[in-house]
Amino acid sequence: MNTVEVTHVSKSFGKNQAVRDVSFTVSPGEIFGLLGPNGAGKTTTIRMMLDIFKPDSGEISVLGGKMTEEKKNRIGYMPEERGMYQDIPLERCLVYFGRLKGLTTAEIHDRLDGWLERFDLAAHRKKKVKELSKGMQQKAQIIATLMHEPELLIIDEPFSALDPVNTQMIKDLLRSQREQGRTILMCTHQMHQVEELCDRILLVNKGEDMLYGRLDEIRSQYASHAVLVRSSQQIPDLRGVLNRERANGAWLLRLDEAITPQDVLAQLVSAGIPLEQFEIAAPDLDEIFIQVVAEEKASEQ
Repeated sequence: MNTVEVTHVSKSFGKNQAVRDVSFTVSPGEIFGLLGPNGAGKTTTIRMMLDIFKPDSGEISVLGGKMTEEKKNRIGYMPEERGMYQDIPLERCLVYFGRLKGLTTAEIHDRLDGWLERFDLAAHRKKKVKELSKGMQQKAQIIATLMHEPELLIIDEPFSALDPVNTQMIKDLLRSQREQGRTILMCTHQMHQVEELCDRILLVNKGEDMLYGRLDEIRSQYASHAVLVRSSQQIPDLRGVLNRERANGAWLLRLDEAITPQDVLAQLVSAGIPLEQFEIAAPDLDEIFIQVVAEEKASEQ
């Protein structure tokens, strides 16, 4: 059984159609990326999943059926907008959120010390939330999302305001949550973060499905006929290479359709070129998104 099923869902606000016939599933124990630029309909879709908004049409199933109050205690939701109470101490705020999720005061205190230490917030527990930096508040929101050990995590822009060290810590945390069997739906427009974490994705633009499936299969589908080569020596002229360009310290070699990457590799080995990297060039998600949007615009003309 899928953890989440969204089937032909649409939602309008007045004359603005925020979501148009969107469908996807999220499988148990995966990190699923709901991607797209700002205003694409991602947050509206999440709010329909959580029964904050009612869809105009379509069906949504979460944890085996329609949303209920009982199910909300099995879900951890971190919105993009900070939802912490600014004028109370951090510890009191987190205790309050834990109680809302059904934890006893004893359970909260058993868990909270470990979370505060892990996120380097223990020394700040008595400070008012408004006295914390934006990055600290973001980490506090993540604690509030995870403290009750939910089955399903729905996180909207989790890396907002975080420095590289804390960003990596959250990535490691999300991977750990997946290893523990939890299902994660991550909503973001930062596509480079998705490439490191997600098993499958749905890319939306202007409220519509654009790309859906396994990340590796999508990248393979849009891969150009090219290879990336890195070597300590100069790359010689090779048969079948149409042009070459620098790409992050390596050479991107674009190939004639009549030649294969294996042919290029054989030429390099035959020439005695030491290879530090040789791989088929796959575009990143930003490049794929730009290509998909351009194709969509062309089809509308």
